[in-house]
Amino acid sequence: VFPSLAKAQASVANEVYQQLGQPSIFLFCPTEYCSSLCTPSPSRSCYLLTIGQELLPGIGVIWTGPKVVSQELSATLLEEVEGVLQRRPVIWDNLYANDYDCRRVFLGPYTGRAPGLMPRLRGLLLNPNCELQANFIPIHTLGSWFRSELGSCAHSDCAGIEIAAAPDDSHDSRERNYSPQEALELALCDWVAEIHRQALEPGG
Repeated sequence: VFPSLAKAQASVANEVYQQLGQPSIFLFCPTEYCSSLCTPSPSRSCYLLTIGQELLPGIGVIWTGPKVVSQELSATLLEEVEGVLQRRPVIWDNLYANDYDCRRVFLGPYTGRAPGLMPRLRGLLLNPNCELQANFIPIHTLGSWFRSELGSCAHSDCAGIEIAAAPDDSHDSRERNYSPQEALELALCDWVAEIHRQALEPGG
């Protein structure tokens, strides 16, 4: 029925999207969802080119970066992906994911993401550690990074960015320059306070 896998996937995704009334958030994960899975590269992938052309513009496309678990994300790569998909990608960030090796737990700060990425993103999803309590630092430091990106956007053109939550106006301008080390120290202080609070609860 379809000349290619990409045509088939786009057709099904488009139909479901329309049947649901074109919701404001509708995400599509392509078969080639990172650079290492693209043949021969994102900008020259027949699969991604077809997805970009056929998928309705309101549908968000998920991307994990250079690899499934990407240590770094750059604006240059995101510009390439945006060009081929004809839309800004939604980053599916596997930086902390440990479902592939449950002997490891990732507790460092959110890092390796170049400043000024927000204008290149439609959104960002963080895939956390499987262990719930281990995600305090990842989520806390992601919040610090997000606030710094919002601070940068306030002084540049970030039109069209979908923002799920805005920071409190009381955050000072230092948060506009994200420091992974400072974010980690702040997260640790808040985590210790949270642990003490829970310990004082009945049955804690």
